[in-house]
Amino acid sequence: MGDVSVQAEHIDAPVEGPAEAEFERLPAPDESVFRMRQAVLNGDHWFEALLDAVARWRLPQETIGDREYRYLLLGEAFDWLLLAERLLDEMPDLVPPRERDALLFENRWPVEMDDEEFALRMGQAKHSAHLNYMYGVIVEEALQLSVEEEVHKEHRTQVWLNGSAVDEIMYERVYGKTRQDLFALHYEETGIMLRREISFAQWRSFTYWLFKQRLRRQDKARVASDTRKGLAQLTRMELAVSERRHGATLTEADFARRYSA
Repeated sequence: MGDVSVQAEHIDAPVEGPAEAEFERLPAPDESVFRMRQAVLNGDHWFEALLDAVARWRLPQETIGDREYRYLLLGEAFDWLLLAERLLDEMPDLVPPRERDALLFENRWPVEMDDEEFALRMGQAKHSAHLNYMYGVIVEEALQLSVEEEVHKEHRTQVWLNGSAVDEIMYERVYGKTRQDLFALHYEETGIMLRREISFAQWRSFTYWLFKQRLRRQDKARVASDTRKGLAQLTRMELAVSERRHGATLTEADFARRYSA
């Protein structure tokens, strides 16, 4: 993560690329799976065949059995690793389990590939949506964790400060509202009712919605400061995992370029 300063006036709203349209005009899922498996059987590396299948994938979400796969959050943020998990389930006989787990749980790639090639293989629209996911979910979660750690340090003498109290303080500090107020606002804007027990897919969508709220409602200097805090927290979290890859370099300067007015 770079130390480049953010020009606060250059930060505004998330990039709303043609992600949904891109999904809709691609081949059917069964065809994408067939072509992926055939590529591996013909000698392509499974990771490259996987990325090509991701580029061809058309469903923004689906339900298999009792599990919901929501790949595209709010039409803008693409969770590519969730789609990778779903696609890898289609070729367990062709992918070494250790390499599969390294990708899904540690974000370690089995082949050498620079970020530019990764972006080209995924396609412009999906890669842009992938970056929305990285900043709007991964960095946003890191920001939340950073503030929660600050709260813990401030209240370390209060033995009985529980996790829910820390969460409430975090929401009020970062977003200026309680969690229940945010749930109510989320319902007003999206028509989706969130309760205390929500699915993982709903939580990720809510996190991205919070990110958009932060960009829209906070002053730009505060957005820059909080984003810097989230990036710093993410860097600390990943120091022990030097081989983790995201297919892009997340920096303050890149954030400012993407979410400029």
